[in-house]
Amino acid sequence: MAKKAVATFAGDKSQNKNVVKCIKMVRSKKTGSYYFEEAIVPIGQEKEFLAGKKN
Repeated sequence: MAKKAVATFAGDKSQNKNVVKCIKMVRSKKTGSYYFEEAIVPIGQEKEFLAGKKN
């Protein structure tokens, strides 16, 4: 019987309410195939992540 893996955020529980996990599909310039880019960003910065802007 397989065990279910559960991912949790490390750290203070009050800070976890201020972040969101964003996933976007990006096309590779080298091969032309798609891959997924994931990041945990603060609320309010989702649009910058999805637009591809780097901080």
